[in-house]
Amino acid sequence: MSGKIVVFAEHAAETVADTTYRRIRADILAGRLAPSAKLKLDKLKTDYGASVSTLREILNRLASDRLVVAEGQKGFQVSPVSVANLKEIAALRLLLECDAIERSFKAGDVDWEARIVAAHHKLTRFEERMAAGVPDTAEQWKRYDWEFHQALISACGSKTLIAAHAGVFDKYLRYMMTSLSFRGDISSNEHREMVDCAMRRDAAAACDSLRRHVEGGMSHALALGKLR
Repeated sequence: MSGKIVVFAEHAAETVADTTYRRIRADILAGRLAPSAKLKLDKLKTDYGASVSTLREILNRLASDRLVVAEGQKGFQVSPVSVANLKEIAALRLLLECDAIERSFKAGDVDWEARIVAAHHKLTRFEERMAAGVPDTAEQWKRYDWEFHQALISACGSKTLIAAHAGVFDKYLRYMMTSLSFRGDISSNEHREMVDCAMRRDAAAACDSLRRHVEGGMSHALALGKLR
């Protein structure tokens, strides 16, 4: 996988289609394949080293993920972005993540606490690098942001809920990479609040911090005019 954003368990023996799917998906999430960009099969064949038939299969799979739009006889394009879609995705993320937080905070043990602390430590280091303007940091920053939020909900006890959240988070992640921007201490403080809430098992306060975190990021992007 070429992208560094979302990290899932590695497969022991991936097919060419699986590997290429993961690469193209990562490039869409990172914004390297820009929203609304036409996906020409000949260029994709050169860039990713897969056959046209394999690429068609992959693009149809990505269309099912709603990351690609099939245009009938015209081919494929990366799904566009919009203010309305961002708001819809953010609302769904809050719904799923808050439910998972409530479940995790009830069931979490010492190992769960350790996962949160470790994930937050890594995220903090990259937030510091972002604040310092270190180049080429954004993808790793968002990778560790993903890992932190995943750690928060990891004790929820529902693989289905975690999978549903992951799919929505990926779509939100694409907006973070293409439209949203780092809010500095505000974002860092919200993450710290969520850690403190986890340690004292205060799910209501954690969800309040999460809501401010997500809605604040959207408001920041809209104020900067990055979405129309």
